[in-house]
This record gives sequence, structure tokens and C-alpha cells, in this order.
Amino acid sequence: MATINKLEKALASAKGLSADLKTFSMDTNDKEAKQMFDMLSTNADNIAQMLQNRVNFVKCEEPQYNQNQ
Repeated sequence: MATINKLEKALASAKGLSADLKTFSMDTNDKEAKQMFDMLSTNADNIAQMLQNRVNFVKCEEPQYNQNQ
């Protein structure tokens, strides 16, 4: 599997994790659990952003990975 594919898979996983954690936060009435899920969701969002930045960089530096060409 090419590096770009692995990065895109990891990015999709991070976005999915963030969405799941946000849902868990909304589904609980426990203040501590809600705070924990919100914090973890924010962390997952940060990871997703870093992965997105890397995907963008790789596509810029390695034109063979840019499917728009």
C-alpha cells in the first residue's frame, strides 16, 4: 500500500474517531465522561488536522499521488 493511501486511511480513521467521541459526549449525562469525550474528540481533531497537512504536503511534493493530474 502506498504511503498516501496509508495516510488517507489514517486520516479517515481519525475523523471517524472524532465523530464517535462527539456522539459519546452528547449521549451521556455524566459531566466527567462528557468532559473526557470532548477532550478526546478535540485531540482526535488535532490528529486529523496534522494528518491532513501531511497528505497535502505529500500530494504537493509527490505529483504522482495527486489524482487531479
